[in-house]
Amino acid sequence: MWAREQSADEEGGTLSVSVSENSARQADDPSETVVPHDDSAKGSLRRLWPEIRWYQRAMYIGAGLSALGMLSDILLPVLTGRIVDGPVAHRDFGAIFAPLLLVVVLAAVSTVTSWIRRWMVARPASRLELDLRANLFGRLQILSVGVHDGMESGQLTSRAITDMSTLRRFFAAVAPSLLSLGATLWIGIGLLFVFSWQIGLVELLIEVPLVILALRFERGYGLASRRAQDKSGDLATIVEESAQGIRVLKAFGRGPWFGARFRRQSRELRTLELAKVRLAATLWTALNVLSALGIAAALAIGGYLLAEHAISLGALIAGITLTTYLQWPIMGFGFLLAELEHARTAAERYWEVIDTPVEITDPAEPVARPADLRGELCFDNVRFRFPDAEHDLLHRISLRLRPGETLAVVGATGSGKSALLGLVPRLFDVSEGAVTIDGIDIRALRLADLRSMVSVAFEDPVLFSASVWENITLGHPDATESQVRAALEVACADGFVDALPWGLRTRIGEQGLSLSGGQRQRLALARAVLARQRHPGGHVVVLDDPLSALDVTTEKQVQDRLHTALSGATVLLVAHRPSTAAWADRVAVLDDGRIIADGPHEELLTTCPRYRELMGGEITAPAR
Repeated sequence: MWAREQSADEEGGTLSVSVSENSARQADDPSETVVPHDDSAKGSLRRLWPEIRWYQRAMYIGAGLSALGMLSDILLPVLTGRIVDGPVAHRDFGAIFAPLLLVVVLAAVSTVTSWIRRWMVARPASRLELDLRANLFGRLQILSVGVHDGMESGQLTSRAITDMSTLRRFFAAVAPSLLSLGATLWIGIGLLFVFSWQIGLVELLIEVPLVILALRFERGYGLASRRAQDKSGDLATIVEESAQGIRVLKAFGRGPWFGARFRRQSRELRTLELAKVRLAATLWTALNVLSALGIAAALAIGGYLLAEHAISLGALIAGITLTTYLQWPIMGFGFLLAELEHARTAAERYWEVIDTPVEITDPAEPVARPADLRGELCFDNVRFRFPDAEHDLLHRISLRLRPGETLAVVGATGSGKSALLGLVPRLFDVSEGAVTIDGIDIRALRLADLRSMVSVAFEDPVLFSASVWENITLGHPDATESQVRAALEVACADGFVDALPWGLRTRIGEQGLSLSGGQRQRLALARAVLARQRHPGGHVVVLDDPLSALDVTTEKQVQDRLHTALSGATVLLVAHRPSTAAWADRVAVLDDGRIIADGPHEELLTTCPRYRELMGGEITAPAR
């Protein structure tokens, strides 16, 4: 990823605020509300419905099977009442076996339907999680670098893993259970009216405070759940940063400081989770009290009616048993509502990523990639600013690189060198003007075509937790071993690669941190050299000071080999060392976002004081 050289203070603007920062402010000030893009938080789950049409059948079948199982459980008290009023009351014990057999059948139906429901839903629910996770990851891949700069990696990890698992659980278990529990509750109350309208009325009246409690719980728990899930993402970011920066923390003895930061964030997460627990505990307590009151009222009314001979003993037993059974649907709503809010928050966080506009896209009517690529690269009156900045970083840049020419860009830190290079593969888009290759505006080309024409290597090389082979062939997956070894030889990397335990097949670990900085740079350079082999005719190579970590001797060897390997390629590179600048055909001096000089290295040393100053040592650009 391209690092922004210019700070927010230098640009006179501020960097984009991530979702997690937004939610953190909300946690500090409850009056602030995170507003989703177009839909309310409650509509975030409804928006998923059209996306999972293929899963709806499985969910409805699961809900139906769950309802059938619960209906079987409800019928057990009915049979109990029939047995008491029938064979037991008439002392006809021979007639008890048929209803007892039916009880066994109902119990078996309840067990079997539960097993079938889980079996039927498991596979499609797992596919649902896989598809949603793939959608989220795919969206992240097409979002611009500027968007990624405003997102914390821990937040993205939390959304892609934890939130998608939450949505799977919701559609696999919570949603069907909500449907079946609701149906069970109303069927159960209806049966109570059959046994005794007085007992049924009491149970129905209990539903009124239950609905009020559920609505209040829903609002409070939803807000608490969002804050906790965002804080969990912040905590994941701290863990990831501490793992990646362990060398820095140890070198400066700042492990305890980072640990204190982690504990502070953990305590904040604990406070948010306890707030959720208090809300859930309040709801569960109220539900338990309401359930107990319902049973007590049913016993009192049923006992009175039995004493008045207004109800049979079997109907009373069936009513009391059914009232007791209905405790689970009532209390189960507490758990299911909590899971519903978790799922709503997860869906909201999912849509926040999916709804993020894609700023850099293929044109509606793309121009075909040149069949005979010459590699002429032009910056035509280019102006650029970051989306969150108030001032331009690059001002009216006009440069022309002839096919096969090498141009070095030299400038102070913060002058916009990396941003200028990032415009070529469209990691960023120009704010005004145009960048052209062979006279074609790069915005008129398909991104895949453009990036097949451009090879890149960064000063801070990005390597992946994969083998050396997989890292090098990232831009040329079909490369042969001879091509790979040739690219390694150009980058002077063949020696240390062969010394690795499994050579090209050695996994180099996360971000390649098991290698030295110079080794990582040489692998990244070999990757850029190899990518050119896909189109060896004319090609554009973008190098962001790729030799900065090499010693002088190795740098000279690499430069000599690059001169041969990149023969015919148009090369745009950032240079900080005089030796790197001297290697180029021309040097462009970038100062305060403007090109102030352009010419050969030796000529600029005599004609441009600013260039001599930069070659004597890198000077930090003045703050704006």
